[in-house]
Order: sequence, then C-alpha cells, then structure tokens
Amino acid sequence: MVEDLKLYGTSACSYSLRIELALKLKKIPHDYIEEDLFNKSPSLLKYNPVHKKIPVLVHNEKPVAESQVILEYIDETWKNNPILPQDFYERAMARFWARFIDEKILPTAQKAIYLEGKEREVMIEEVCEQMKLLEKELDGKDFFGGDGIGFVNIVGNVVAFWFRMKRELLGSDQVCTPEKFPSLSRWIGNLQEIDVVNECMSPTEKHLAYVRSRIEDIKSAPK
Repeated sequence: MVEDLKLYGTSACSYSLRIELALKLKKIPHDYIEEDLFNKSPSLLKYNPVHKKIPVLVHNEKPVAESQVILEYIDETWKNNPILPQDFYERAMARFWARFIDEKILPTAQKAIYLEGKEREVMIEEVCEQMKLLEKELDGKDFFGGDGIGFVNIVGNVVAFWFRMKRELLGSDQVCTPEKFPSLSRWIGNLQEIDVVNECMSPTEKHLAYVRSRIEDIKSAPK
C-alpha cells in the first residue's frame, strides 16, 4: 500500500517544524503544505475542526493534530529510528519533560515578552527558575534522554531558539547566559552540529515576526 502522508504547517512555527524534524529523522516521505495562518485553507479547517491550528498530519486521510500527539503517532507508526525511549520509565520521563517545556516554560516566556516593567521582570525570573530545572535534568549529558536527538530534544528545540534570541525577544542578553546555564548552552551547540536540525530551523526574522504577531494577538485579545 502506498502511504499518503501530508503535513499542514508553517515554516515560521516551531510546533510545525518539530514534526518536519521527526519525519526527516525517520526518513519518511511526505507532502508538505504551507499554511497562511491569517487565511487558513479549507483543508486545514476540515482536518482540524476542533482547534483550527497547525500542525496537522494527515495519514491516508486520517488527521492527527497537536504536535506532541503527532510525534508519538509518528514514532508508533514508523518504528525505524525511534524518537521515544524504549524503556517504559524513560519514556514516561520524556513525556514529562516535553510537557514541562510546552506547558510551563513556553507560556511563561511568552508572558515575559508581552508584559512590561516589573511584571516582565517577575516573569523573566520565573522562566529562569524553570530553565534551572531543565539545566539540572541535562547536567552531564549531551542530549536529553540519551546520546542522540530524541523526543525531548525535538520538543525542546524551541527553547534553543528562545535562548539564542533573548535580546530580540526580551531586550536583554543577561537572561539566559552560558554562565548561568552551561549544560543548556552545550546542548544547543550539540543541536547546531546536526544537519537535519539546521534544515528544520525557521529563518530567524521570519520566526521572530511570527512570534511577535502571536504576542500582538495576545495583547489585543479581550480580557
């Protein structure tokens, strides 16, 4: 049976790029459909009527939404080059840290961007405390969860971007420094040495524009 696999995403969004990275790591042929998030296609709305968001993976006309759910689906469907650990406990820990990144670190970092003054300082301090927990988990390791790139590294690649773009996003170089976070800094360097990771990075200005547009949406949303 010929596989029909399509990924609906946008190259400015880290959630979309993590799916592209997983597919490339597993060498899975697929069609990529770039979405305009300000003018969403009828296909995207059909395949993800609940959240109406990217990414959406459509496998033989069966849609799967939400990036971490998609990553697990890919890993369970195509067994080569596994991205989740085979040990059940390590797999549970990978899910834990991936959710910590998406549910704790990223929302706090977003708040730090759109708040100002003292409120921003409080959020910056909070995200630094959260990053310390990641730093501790990574201590002495080249990658999260093992010797190579896997589930947490794929999800956490967005943290690497925010770490590098701290001045553009937060107006300061002093938030996440190599001195404060030596293990995370080394991990980012390790990621940058992997060709397929670099292939799945959004151009900096395009990603910054996307992040800023999302922040403006948050600021203008009804309170």
